Amino acid sequence: MRLQGKVAAITGGALGIGRATAVLFASEGATVALGDVEVGAAEGVVKEILQRGGRAIAVGVDVGDGGQVQAYVDRVVAEYGRLDVMFANAGIAHSAPFLEHPEAQWHRVLRVNLTGVFLCCQIAARQMVRQGGGGRIIITASINGFRGVENLVGYNVAKAGVIELTKTMAVELAPHSIRVNAIAPAQIDTRLTRNFPDEARQRRVARIPMGRFGNVDEVAKAALFLASDDASFISGAHIVTDGSAMAASM
Repeated sequence: MRLQGKVAAITGGALGIGRATAVLFASEGATVALGDVEVGAAEGVVKEILQRGGRAIAVGVDVGDGGQVQAYVDRVVAEYGRLDVMFANAGIAHSAPFLEHPEAQWHRVLRVNLTGVFLCCQIAARQMVRQGGGGRIIITASINGFRGVENLVGYNVAKAGVIELTKTMAVELAPHSIRVNAIAPAQIDTRLTRNFPDEARQRRVARIPMGRFGNVDEVAKAALFLASDDASFISGAHIVTDGSAMAASM
């Protein structure tokens, strides 16, 4: 097992990429702490993991609130004695043309997708340093952080920000043997993308040379690689999981 004995915190763990990663990490020997505002759904994932013989807890957390994030990490450490992996995955989006994009939604998206990532990573890293160093931080970014995509200005800007945050943390945390990497997916088949109108979905699929959206298990496997010792000398990287979409746009 690639994560035997490790303790992993996964935000946005109730659904989509977070859920798939929690189930996969648990199957690889990790104890997982699912943090989510939808705590009832997260508890459902925990039940599934426990039924399979794994170890998991669910914790309600709003990642944009530093006090709640600190309480989340404290709960993990109180339960299991340490924190080895932080997967800062929680995210939201708001679709609107730039000229019509509401200021309130701009702040809401950046609060979760950028400030929330900063808080989760900083608080987790402080705990990892207190433990004597070592640890893995993984962030869900997006290929939207590298290119302009219509109607998603707040989301795009936040994802560009977390890509730079990944690089900065990787440099500053390297002396503590903490590895920091990001995963940059193209469109993934989740609850969020299933709500796209048919025309918008077809337009996005057309940009992916493989001709389909990715699935959550494909992203979870990238996260597993980055959390494992197989990625022991990889830090400051972004692993693009996009069916060649970025290659086609260059």
